[in-house]
Amino acid sequence: MRHQSTKKLVLAALFLALAYLLPFLTGQIPEIGSMLLPMHLPVLICGFVCGWPYGLAVGFAAPLLRSLTLGMPPLFPSAVAMAFELAAYGFFTGVCYRKLPKKALYLYADLLIAMVAGRVVWGAAMIVIMGVKGGAFTWSAFLSGALLGAIPGIVLQLVLVPAIVALLQKAKMIPSGAAR
Repeated sequence: MRHQSTKKLVLAALFLALAYLLPFLTGQIPEIGSMLLPMHLPVLICGFVCGWPYGLAVGFAAPLLRSLTLGMPPLFPSAVAMAFELAAYGFFTGVCYRKLPKKALYLYADLLIAMVAGRVVWGAAMIVIMGVKGGAFTWSAFLSGALLGAIPGIVLQLVLVPAIVALLQKAKMIPSGAAR
């Protein structure tokens, strides 16, 4: 049992490192980076591989760590709202993967649940943050930030995450039939 949690902790640290480093690939062109959502991929996969506690922790820490060490994304409001969004991604992929069958269709269901929940959490965080700042977070700002500007990243997530999880299942690195 102790070996298993050490293994998950090491994997979670690797996913955190990936979430920290992947934005460097797209960071030279900020418009592309914000559309491809590179920090989201390792967090989503971490929930599948390590479970919800690690996915939640990696998701919450990644944008804050990046913001505090590199200044990107800006801490307030971006990194704070992203911390809650990515924590929700890690939480929901981990919980749904544990509860749902480990078949391809359910991988997509799990991912879609996490993606919708994360975006709702991001919207709620932005409402609170903007309220604290004395501003307002409008429905059009939500649609623009959560959906319209993120379409390339959403497509990338829907293609890459289930494929990577299926490969990890096939390699018997994560459960493909029995519940964890």
